[in-house]
Amino acid sequence: MIQCKDCEFCEVGPGNQRMFKCDPFVNIKEPECIAKWQLIRLDMLLASYRGMQQWQQKLAPLQDKIFKYMQREIEDVDETEKWKYNEDDENKPDADSL
Repeated sequence: MIQCKDCEFCEVGPGNQRMFKCDPFVNIKEPECIAKWQLIRLDMLLASYRGMQQWQQKLAPLQDKIFKYMQREIEDVDETEKWKYNEDDENKPDADSL
């Protein structure tokens, strides 16, 4: 099995960072290359997910404040419009009196 560092589609950049130019649909040399490519993509996906989680943790307190504020505003609107519904209920004839 050929190592990635020996492959022509792998370039080592500054800081020993590897850049892979292989494409699993075009220029794969060995079957193991596909498994390695899948692991690399999975690692990238996991790093992206962790970044998203960190942002969510930073935004969670702000989101809670916004939800509490909106809930308070909705309750205030309901409270101010409560008199409309109470008056309508008092003026309705009962089903027994008809």
